[in-house]
Amino acid sequence: MAGHSKFKNIMHRKGAQDARRAKKFARLTKELQVAVRSGTDPSSNPRLRSALSACRAVNMPKDNIERVIKKEEDGESSNLEEVRYEGYAPGGVALIVDALTDNRNRTAAEVRSSFAKYGGNLGETGSVSYLFNNVGQILYQKNIKSDDEIFDIAIEVGANDVKSDDTNYEIITSVYEFNNVREKLESLLGPTEQAELIWCPENYIEIDDEKKAASILKLLDTLDNCEDVQGVYGNFEINEESKSILLTTDGMEFCEKLLKENGIIKEGKPKI
Repeated sequence: MAGHSKFKNIMHRKGAQDARRAKKFARLTKELQVAVRSGTDPSSNPRLRSALSACRAVNMPKDNIERVIKKEEDGESSNLEEVRYEGYAPGGVALIVDALTDNRNRTAAEVRSSFAKYGGNLGETGSVSYLFNNVGQILYQKNIKSDDEIFDIAIEVGANDVKSDDTNYEIITSVYEFNNVREKLESLLGPTEQAELIWCPENYIEIDDEKKAASILKLLDTLDNCEDVQGVYGNFEINEESKSILLTTDGMEFCEKLLKENGIIKEGKPKI
């Protein structure tokens, strides 16, 4: 699931570390399979260079990467398609779901079912994407340089903006300059913590209702666990009071329990 950093920052996910690692590897493998279709030489394929950089950032085994490239060289291209879904979660929150799939019908059914279960509505293409900007996001750990140094370096190499929280610098680029900026930053600062194209909301909706917040979190968690989904992006923020209640216990299990206790999710249609 990949997704926008604000979503990632508030998600509290249970599960073993190796399971999360396997999911990340699976997503990157799909991205590699699509990227190599434009050529197996990274020097002439920017998307492949970006995918290889992402693989290195999570220490994907070299054998895994070479296996994907060799299949393409042997004429065994994947039949994955890029698809995008747009819709609304409870509270009028807009969501974009990016997927890579070899079966559009299967993926559409799974995404539609996830939206319906937690009170959302799947919309038409273009129904919410106008609320977002497609940008490049490059993350570095906070201790790599001072704030002023990072800002100066990022602007010098062509980034549009620099943000930070307690742990990371978030460097924003245009889609067109993403690979160029990433490569220049890596030459100056070393490997990135994460680098990808994301959908960044123009504005955020604050969610202050615990039940709506729980429904949104469960919907995003369910979408993120879909096999074909590569990223989920939303234009919401959960206020601190609701966040402290929902995310300081057992994360998604607590959200599920809250929704069931209030009759919001049953066998039938959600009430929100």
